[in-house]
Amino acid sequence: MSRGTDRARIADQARTLLGRPGDHGVTSEGGVQGERPGRDAVTKPQQGRRRRRDQRGERPMVPRADFTSYYGRPVLNAPVWQSPDIPGYLFLGGLAGASAVLGAGAQLTGRPVLAGAAKTGAAGAIGLSMAALVHDLGRPARILNMLRVVKVTSPMSVGSWLLAGFAPATGVAAGCALTGRLPRLGAAATAATALLGPLVAAYTAALISDTAVPAWHDGYREMPFVFTGSAAMAAGGLGLLTAPVAENTPARSLALLGLAAEAAAFERMRRRMGGLVAEPYHTGRAGGYLRAGQALSVLGAATAILGRRNRAACALSGAALLAASAATRWGIFHAGLASAADPKYTVVPQRDRLSARGGQEGAPAVTGSPP
Repeated sequence: MSRGTDRARIADQARTLLGRPGDHGVTSEGGVQGERPGRDAVTKPQQGRRRRRDQRGERPMVPRADFTSYYGRPVLNAPVWQSPDIPGYLFLGGLAGASAVLGAGAQLTGRPVLAGAAKTGAAGAIGLSMAALVHDLGRPARILNMLRVVKVTSPMSVGSWLLAGFAPATGVAAGCALTGRLPRLGAAATAATALLGPLVAAYTAALISDTAVPAWHDGYREMPFVFTGSAAMAAGGLGLLTAPVAENTPARSLALLGLAAEAAAFERMRRRMGGLVAEPYHTGRAGGYLRAGQALSVLGAATAILGRRNRAACALSGAALLAASAATRWGIFHAGLASAADPKYTVVPQRDRLSARGGQEGAPAVTGSPP
């Protein structure tokens, strides 16, 4: 066979495989004679695999997002605050501020036993609160370092100056009430604590809301009302626990009012934050504390109303309300720790907010974002 014949045979085979227009031949996969396959032409085995894939549904090209960071570390640095120091500091500070207001009111209305108990409770609570804060800081000198400057935009700076004025005033008011001496000085100190008390009860809410912790920061609108209501409930509980039945009517009223304010503000906070960010408040250790606080508050309110003329029932109600307020502070504290530890509580809301902004400018927004 000549060399020219071999070249012609090879060319015929190439044209048959390529299926060029005008050539004579059939494609190896049964294509139309003289037609060149397009870009989407596939072999039979590939078509079979595509049909099976279409039956199973569309295959995702991007893997499901896993909300972790480099080396498995959280997105945020977790708070270095420890329990029981900081939740105790939050609870006792609120108790002191609200008790100072209750003591001033009891003195004005002629209830000396309730006034003395409330003033003494305020002095003891603020002392223990500052002791817990110093223990968490490690050195007492750090409290004094906070008083070197005044910064009205810093909750820590404002709170330090509030405590610097409130703590000595409560000590003077309690000492004068217990000894009966220096009544004018005691009245002036009582008035000062009544003015500073609401600020002391509420500033710790601004303190924790001024962080990047999602469960704390996203509740900045309602958190002061939650803390103030919880403080009023605790102060009323202390009054019910220590005062006689004939004098405890203001304490009962304050406790019930504080319970209602705390419950309403907390529910509104959780609804506004949305299901994801508010999730730590009803799961894990925080959820356990908050459920216990709700049960104790219901017990305390029912006992205060039904057993208002029974000394033992009033004491039980006061103890339950005090425990309920403490459980609320512990629950809020641990909810913040949980939300800082899991990256999804930071990443997902940020993506939803960015998508919502894009939706307002014409880009599609991600559905299912928290309200």
